[in-house]
Amino acid sequence: MDFDIIVLGAGMIGVSSAIALQQRGLRVALLDRRAPGEETSHGNAGLLERAAVVPYGFPRDLASVLRIGRNRSTDVRYQPSSLLQSTPWLWRYFRASAPHRLAAAARDMLPLISRSLDEHATLIAAANVRDLCSDDGLYEAYRTEAGFAAEAANARRIAAEHGLQLQILDATQLRAAEPGLGEGFAGAVHWRDPQRISDPGALTRGYARYFESLGGTLLQQEATSLVPDGSGWRIGTKQGTLRAAQVVVAMGPWSDDIFQPLGYRIPLQTKRGYHMHYQPLGPGLNYTVADVEGGFVVSPMQRGLRIATGVELARRDAAPNYAQLEQAEALARGLFPLGERLDATPWMGSRPCLPDMRPALGAAPRHRGLWFNFGHAHHGLTLGPVCGQLLAQVICGETPFTDPAPYAPARFL
Repeated sequence: MDFDIIVLGAGMIGVSSAIALQQRGLRVALLDRRAPGEETSHGNAGLLERAAVVPYGFPRDLASVLRIGRNRSTDVRYQPSSLLQSTPWLWRYFRASAPHRLAAAARDMLPLISRSLDEHATLIAAANVRDLCSDDGLYEAYRTEAGFAAEAANARRIAAEHGLQLQILDATQLRAAEPGLGEGFAGAVHWRDPQRISDPGALTRGYARYFESLGGTLLQQEATSLVPDGSGWRIGTKQGTLRAAQVVVAMGPWSDDIFQPLGYRIPLQTKRGYHMHYQPLGPGLNYTVADVEGGFVVSPMQRGLRIATGVELARRDAAPNYAQLEQAEALARGLFPLGERLDATPWMGSRPCLPDMRPALGAAPRHRGLWFNFGHAHHGLTLGPVCGQLLAQVICGETPFTDPAPYAPARFL
């Protein structure tokens, strides 16, 4: 065999999985058609979201459903041509978002979320990328007094239940903390636990360099096929054939290109998102600010201020539709210190999502030596190291730090 194990996909999930396996003395190769961190891990709000203890469920109230149905909101959009294909998945997602099922998903995800910053801290130190990280949290800002009052009360409940740190700021306090903001926000919830990453792609690349320093092999090749080969696996690429005793599929929204030919029907769906960078005006921003009622996030990044949109439901490979980003930009101007655009075209990426809001992490149920680690939805950047460690523990026969059963791919058989 060329390697003990090959990890397919060099986003945050794949890189972190490769590190955890290499640390255990295995001969590991990390394979991707692009350089590490250039796909979904490149474009997001740049948060290690320790405070995201409740998954993003499908809205259950009629007013929200009708608002989304009009397809004019900034937080959720859809391409009508995708609805027929997406309807079965959306129905499963809607059912999984019922209050008691959403609470169960939150309980299942909590061991991963709770440990996420500790695992990142270890890798940040080892990879010497502390300059990319800021411990200043996240502001969730509200335009209306009613929205602010309701969510401030909800935030206090969540913080008390989960031991999270927060501060409630009225409009005056918010402007004092963020002088670059214009008038128009009623107040904000300052979640102190999340960490801000000024370049998520660079963080992933830093981790990949650390993987190589451990003796791991990084291969920029595209996997075109994966087939059993005796006691191991054969991976076809345009550059030739690779062989390994075991394989991890961590290709995010492209994972179905590998698992479907092997007969798996895991309901993987993409939620697409867009971002654009802007020249900061005046003092710029000190913190990441989520305009909750506006439906977008503005983050100070190394390149400038980044607007990151909400969700677009569309086929993974459909042509981009920038209407959601343009609407977010129009809402942001005047409230946020945005100057001229800095990118030639908006970035677009796809979040890999499963309808029950848990990743597929563990053994492929019908193939020996095949492992899955994908479907982390909005939190791939956050969960990469902790899920990499959990998968490595399972693969290597160690006692896992938490029960991996809720994430088992076999639940979709």
